[in-house]
Amino acid sequence: MPDRDTVYVWTGRTAGDQRELTRWLLRRAGGALLGRAEAEIGVRRAPGGHPEVYVPDGRTLPVSVSHADGLVVVAARPGGPVGVDVERRRPLPAVGLADRWYDPSEAAWLRARGGAGRDLDFLRLWTAKEAVGKALGVGLRDGGLRRRMPVSDGPAELLRPLPDRPDVRVGHPAAGDALVLAVAVTAAAGPVEVALE
Repeated sequence: MPDRDTVYVWTGRTAGDQRELTRWLLRRAGGALLGRAEAEIGVRRAPGGHPEVYVPDGRTLPVSVSHADGLVVVAARPGGPVGVDVERRRPLPAVGLADRWYDPSEAAWLRARGGAGRDLDFLRLWTAKEAVGKALGVGLRDGGLRRRMPVSDGPAELLRPLPDRPDVRVGHPAAGDALVLAVAVTAAAGPVEVALE
């Protein structure tokens, strides 16, 4: 494990039981980052319902899970809270949904975007909101869909601070043409890297 603050992301696909694949990916993450055999890694639900990875000596590993149509994504971060969300790219009524759910400034930004990229931009905002909510431990409760996310018209840092929360960062690592993946962290003291495992 490097000295840098890093989010590690594992992805798996299944046509069967996503719960079993999720447990396997969580144990794999725990084994890799806690330095124990996968058989020694425990997986349980923490208070609040999010998954928790632990070893018998009491150490835990902050993790997050997202599912989309047979795809399971697990993110783990030894340096603190983490959130992950994944969505399949698809056509949708992006402007109407944004007007209904997003902060007015985000809806206006999306409306001004080119038509061909609106669906992708909508999903980037959506997955960012989901990942941030998981990293904060509150999900989308208490106005989470209206929580403003960083928007970009060009290249930017992978994980960028939220407009109203510089202690929370979110970004979209490459996940292929069919997917939109978002990773979020809280309480980062410096740059945070993302490693796709």
